[in-house]
Amino acid sequence: MKLNSLATVLTFAVATTLMTGGSGPAAAQTAARTYAVEGGCDGRPATGVRMAPGYCLGLVWQGSAREAGPQMPRGLMPLEGGDWLVTDLGAWEAGKGAVWRLSFAADGAARWRRLAGGLSMPHTVKRGPDGRIYVSEMNRILTLDPDAADAQASVRTVIGDLPDNRLHDNRHPLSSFVFDGNGDLLVNVGAPSDRCLDAAGKPKTDARGACVEDAATAQVRRHAYLGNGRWAEDSTVFASGLRNSIALVRHPSGTVLQAENSVDLETPDHPYDEINVLTQGRHYGWPYCVDLATPLPGWPARQARCNEREKPIALLPPHAAPLDLIYYEGAMFPELQGRLLMTWHGFRRTAGRIVAAETDETGRPLTDIGGRYAIYPRGALSYPAGAPSVNGKVLTPGWDKIAGRHPRGSPVTMATAPDGSIWVTDDRSRAILRIARPR
Repeated sequence: MKLNSLATVLTFAVATTLMTGGSGPAAAQTAARTYAVEGGCDGRPATGVRMAPGYCLGLVWQGSAREAGPQMPRGLMPLEGGDWLVTDLGAWEAGKGAVWRLSFAADGAARWRRLAGGLSMPHTVKRGPDGRIYVSEMNRILTLDPDAADAQASVRTVIGDLPDNRLHDNRHPLSSFVFDGNGDLLVNVGAPSDRCLDAAGKPKTDARGACVEDAATAQVRRHAYLGNGRWAEDSTVFASGLRNSIALVRHPSGTVLQAENSVDLETPDHPYDEINVLTQGRHYGWPYCVDLATPLPGWPARQARCNEREKPIALLPPHAAPLDLIYYEGAMFPELQGRLLMTWHGFRRTAGRIVAAETDETGRPLTDIGGRYAIYPRGALSYPAGAPSVNGKVLTPGWDKIAGRHPRGSPVTMATAPDGSIWVTDDRSRAILRIARPR
């Protein structure tokens, strides 16, 4: 696709105009989320998002109301031959989700084929130890064959009866998973509420004084691998006290990291989100404690027992809402080799950031003590004294909303393409983007 030509830019500009769907409030809302493009980004139209030096953000696809494709793209996975699998949350209700296959015409235009529909808020898509494709729905883990003549008919439940979103009063407990080194499935079961408080703001406790939701939710479960695409339906608790473990990653050394979306207090500068190293049998604080050892409002210190909880390895800015973690191993960016990449999906000033953190030989992020938020002007806000903060490079420092140019970024998941570029989904803007070298 020759994107530096005027004809290409004009063609894309016409398509972008069609995305607005005419006039009126709906059109204005769509236009506000449209990525304007100008010039090229390594073979794709370049967005106007200000990037770190040596990087550009290209637009792979952005959907309009009139065309096929995912409504809320979330998970990404490359296939052989240049195609991609994309999970589609669809809407925050059951039965609206789908799995799509993305291919490209000779001129670079996106071509979508829906492989499976009627799903309940699908998110993660990964290739398993047996080579098959696995997807997390809200209430199950499934497998499907993207090359089957009837992919819908190939859908098979691998693990069922996960908690359903209808039981929850927030949008944080989507299912996610990662494969352990022995093939076991580590599956996220999110918290069913924000802080386990009743309508009067009092803790909902059992006879032991513990949160009633803590025993069976807010945890990562281990399902033993039985071989040949089968896992034990029964599970054991791998780690608990985790409000939201959508972002999970396993390093080749065996380290399992989790990025925590902390509770939704109204204060813009508290509490901090976290990165945790998950260890068998440890409790990581929800709903009792945040930060290093701070009891949450509603939970007295004697009930919270913060000194007994596992502390995070690093703090992230408040409300960053990290939704994905990957280790970069591509060839396009040698300076990122082995680094931990994370998406910040948050709705405050931390939104729209993709951050690359240096790591040690076990994949644990290197940290600073008393560091400052890279995204705030002149480092106006800082982490608590003595707190470890991520020592990271912000790849997308300018992904804030700029009227007429681009929306605030809402990055969800990332995947490294065979050429080493980094693909990213933006669910609020119905877009797929690509980080590459500017040429």
